[in-house]
Amino acid sequence: MTITVSIDTLQTSLRHVLGTQIQDLQLALGELTLTVKENDYLAVATTLRDHPALAFEQLLDLCGMDYSAYKDGAESKYTQAPRYAVVLHLLSLTHNWRLRLRVHASDDDMPQLDSVTNVWNAANWFEREAFDLFGILFKDHVDLRRLLTDYGFIGHPFRKDFPTSGHVEMRYDAEQKRVIYQPVTIEPREITPRIIREDQYGGLK
Repeated sequence: MTITVSIDTLQTSLRHVLGTQIQDLQLALGELTLTVKENDYLAVATTLRDHPALAFEQLLDLCGMDYSAYKDGAESKYTQAPRYAVVLHLLSLTHNWRLRLRVHASDDDMPQLDSVTNVWNAANWFEREAFDLFGILFKDHVDLRRLLTDYGFIGHPFRKDFPTSGHVEMRYDAEQKRVIYQPVTIEPREITPRIIREDQYGGLK
């Protein structure tokens, strides 16, 4: 009962404070998801943190999303939306409530969004990870470098069109006495697991 009242209060506060800056506000599985436009993203983030009726002081997580082939092509509101998005999970310590914030990058070829590191300092490495894995650029980020992959890595491995085997492999070359990169030598193949069924497996009949 308390959770329901809290979510209702948050939903009402969001609509009152943000007004037309709300692109979409959905309640599902006991969680609110707020979607805003790219141009409103930084201003909304600042309001979510600073407005006393919202007070989202803490950023818990920020991740990239690739909505191409969303649900294997099933028709949804994302099939017509831009391909890349960033999703943030926020916590208000003051009000003890949470919010999911989503913003789509309008350019599929070069997705770019404002950095929210000046709003929540914790966004620094999260944005670096989203850049590294999805290729999403963050304007005014102080140090936007790859975080998890190597400096010479080609592509962004969490994009849905990235090959599972990658583009290059590395190995130690005894003659050159150093690690070198070379084209992938693994041949892709489909593996169908062999399933063995026993009528009385585990004592069942």
